[in-house]
Amino acid sequence: MTTKTDRPKVPLHQIFQVFFTIGAFSFGGGLIGWMHREIVTKREWLRDEQFLSGLALGQVLPGANVSNMAVYIGQQLRGWVGACVALLAVLTGPFFLVIGLASVYDDAIRIPGFHAAMDGIAAAAVGIVMRLGWVGARHSCRHFPQAMIAFAVFIAIGLMQWPLVPVVLVIGPISIAIAWMQVRHAR
Repeated sequence: MTTKTDRPKVPLHQIFQVFFTIGAFSFGGGLIGWMHREIVTKREWLRDEQFLSGLALGQVLPGANVSNMAVYIGQQLRGWVGACVALLAVLTGPFFLVIGLASVYDDAIRIPGFHAAMDGIAAAAVGIVMRLGWVGARHSCRHFPQAMIAFAVFIAIGLMQWPLVPVVLVIGPISIAIAWMQVRHAR
């Protein structure tokens, strides 16, 4: 397995192209899932573990997860310049696309089937996010304690619909303590 230092540097124009495409053509959400497919599965620029670590970090930081992931991935690939290129690329396409679509939106909603098309795009985005959830669960829940933490968070937030912040404030330290004990025990 190659490490970050063994791989050749990803050219900045490739980083820009991938993130521009993701930003410009991802409708209805699902950008993180598409990023995973492009960066990990298709191009093998990062490993699953690296991507999932960035996703966890991006979700606890303020700001949009997509922007945070673009910065993280760009930084992993090419340092601060890569982070700037990835962020600029992922935001440039949608910026101009939204301005263009806003000017024709009133006419577009009158097109027969427009709402059905938007519903289909949203359903596809849900499928992409579910796939990424499966990949994350497969890599994160290899041991019983991690599986129980994931299950507890799913029950608390997904089924009981408790607020995210209190759940994280309670379960986060428990999860960290379990991970710390496992690392300590492994030594």
